[in-house]
Amino acid sequence: MPDENINNSNIDLESINEQMRIRREKLTELLKSGRNPFNIKKFAVDSNASKIIENFDSLDGTDVKIAGRVMTWRNMGKANFINIADFTGSIQIYVRMNDIGEEAFTEFKTWDIGDIIGVAGKVFKTKTNEISVHADSVMLLAKSLIPLPEKFHGLKDIDLRYRQRYLDLIMNGGIKNIFIKRSKIVKYMREFLDAEGFIEVETPVLQGVAGGAPARPFKTHHNALGIDLKLRISLELPLKRLIIGGFEKVYEIGRVFRNEGMSTRHNPEYTLMELYQAYTDYNGMMDLTERMLRDIAFKVNGTYEVDYLGQNIDLGKPFERMSMLEAVKKYAGIDFNEINTLDKARAAADSAGIKYEQRHKKGDILNLFFERFAEDKLIQPTFITGHPVEISPLAKKMPESPEYTERFEIFIIGMEFGNAYSELNDPIDQRERFEEQLKNKRAGDEEIYENDEDFLTAMEFGMPPTGGFGMGVDRLVMLLTGVPSIRDILLFPTMRPEK
Repeated sequence: MPDENINNSNIDLESINEQMRIRREKLTELLKSGRNPFNIKKFAVDSNASKIIENFDSLDGTDVKIAGRVMTWRNMGKANFINIADFTGSIQIYVRMNDIGEEAFTEFKTWDIGDIIGVAGKVFKTKTNEISVHADSVMLLAKSLIPLPEKFHGLKDIDLRYRQRYLDLIMNGGIKNIFIKRSKIVKYMREFLDAEGFIEVETPVLQGVAGGAPARPFKTHHNALGIDLKLRISLELPLKRLIIGGFEKVYEIGRVFRNEGMSTRHNPEYTLMELYQAYTDYNGMMDLTERMLRDIAFKVNGTYEVDYLGQNIDLGKPFERMSMLEAVKKYAGIDFNEINTLDKARAAADSAGIKYEQRHKKGDILNLFFERFAEDKLIQPTFITGHPVEISPLAKKMPESPEYTERFEIFIIGMEFGNAYSELNDPIDQRERFEEQLKNKRAGDEEIYENDEDFLTAMEFGMPPTGGFGMGVDRLVMLLTGVPSIRDILLFPTMRPEK
């Protein structure tokens, strides 16, 4: 009996294209004959394409059961060759009427490219030496109602690939390797930190005050509590509370959300790793960061060298260390050690064509010089240290140069990968810096957050000397997979709605 749970009466066959109409008619015939492919609950798979191909010598002649999506079809009358793709790859299937029976073969011939099938048969090699499975039986496990893109041309529309990632994965099998590698990168990051004695924790995504970074948050409302909340923009402040509470090594890998522009390097939600370690400083964080990146790269790629868009990046060599002052002097030819007033800093910016705002101080302008002239020159792994206090509200000041902080950012391929501090643990200084930031907020800076009074209270109970480091996981995946856009390493990047 047909499956009455599937109602095709509301499908306007005249409004869909010919291939879709034919496929729907085929499904209707299956339902009428009581063979609903969507009622199949399981198929006892015991092998896969990769396993069969890699172990052919030991599997030759043995019985296997595999399943996958039909990707190609060669019709040779009473014998057909099809290729099916599973998660591991693609393999040829030889289907002959004399082996599976005339009735089953007649039904098989009505199936389509894109259908998902199960195959039971024996491993063998064809006369052309192609490793294949000689089918003893075949089963339709799911019917594809929309035809796949033409195989020769593939799925090349970039926008469509991101919007319909499932179709991208079907048609561009190699794309799976990027996301498998991404999974391994996160796995090895965890393994490294766990081995270093860090404890993985989870902190709230919904926060009353979204602090820890200069960024505009996404806002939402909790109906039961009747309060506005924000999606977190950073992991920093909750993790520091844990250090205050007695944890000495903590980390979190989680999603954060920033309501700002999009580009090949930015997505509104992304994966961030942050760690905090008591009784160390930013120098300890530099050493830890260098060892961690080196360890992950080697485990993922089997080498310390990365070919990124034709550039050889060597993570095996000691990472260069350079202050922001040194970088600006080297790449912009401006020595900010000789610029001792705001007026001189503004004059230098005017001369260099750098736009600044009235609220910007000397340190802000130094950072603008760095972003304009130095950042994109930092191709090999480089730690940039000594950031101005104006742009580092959560970092300790350098005792010998209180205009600057014990902070670093790591740059590779001209892109910032991570940020670290000797964490500010003076609650009085911290409040003063927050208050100074609020002046900028009142002056129109939408990226400044309100004071987190609970965090300030926590600091007053006493926070040990601490080193902290945060890194964008997505950018590390971009580097180690060699892709140019963050959208290529996100399974479902944020997209503008289609009109």
